[in-house]
Amino acid sequence: MSSIEWNDDIKELCTSKAEELQLLGYEHVKAKEVWSCVSSRYAKSGQPQLHQLVNDILSLRATQFMNYLMLSAYKGDSFE
Repeated sequence: MSSIEWNDDIKELCTSKAEELQLLGYEHVKAKEVWSCVSSRYAKSGQPQLHQLVNDILSLRATQFMNYLMLSAYKGDSFE
């Protein structure tokens, strides 16, 4: 699987998770924010295996996502 296919698959998963969170009432969630949340876990350890990324995206809970957004807001990170 090439990195372009890999990126497209990850984008689809993040979009799917964003739509799931929107159904739960978090109306303004974007795929980019989901990716930012998940990828922040790998800042120190480097790029994970594909199966680990897929698992982390699909198992992301709304509470984990909201905690990430709150911590980012406290740190002054933008949500664009």
